[in-house]
Amino acid sequence: MFVVAAMVAAAMAQNSAKDFVDPHNAARAQVGVGPVHWDDTVAAYAQGYANQRRGDCKLQHSDSGGKYGENIFWGSAGADWTAASAVSWWVKEKQWYNHGSNSCSAPAGSSCGHYTQVVWRDSTAIGCARVVCSNNLGVFITCNYSPPGNYNGKSPY
Repeated sequence: MFVVAAMVAAAMAQNSAKDFVDPHNAARAQVGVGPVHWDDTVAAYAQGYANQRRGDCKLQHSDSGGKYGENIFWGSAGADWTAASAVSWWVKEKQWYNHGSNSCSAPAGSSCGHYTQVVWRDSTAIGCARVVCSNNLGVFITCNYSPPGNYNGKSPY
């Protein structure tokens, strides 16, 4: 019982609000964009959607009706996917983003949209959630952004 409780505590320690906010703000600082802060209302939305995906772990966006921007992540079972893991995957897209031309040269099957949402200047609040999917399907992580970003033709910063 103690071992299970310790494992749950360790997982929670790697997936706190701070564990989501800090890597977002590190990426934003690299390009001169102000920080985001944690918002409990946005987080409640993210948690509600993550709970919906718990049963199938489907990499599918929610339908926030344009209220929030969103990044989603799925990691297969057997690995310790954390808040930092998800944000790191999104930020890796920076390699394909050209700020000067506001364009993306990502290879087929990839994009820059996760990265540009992370650094979207006008998004100032985030809320994120992580769930372990049923039937050992893996981990689903989502972050929502307020106000939303990633408008076609507009530069993120």
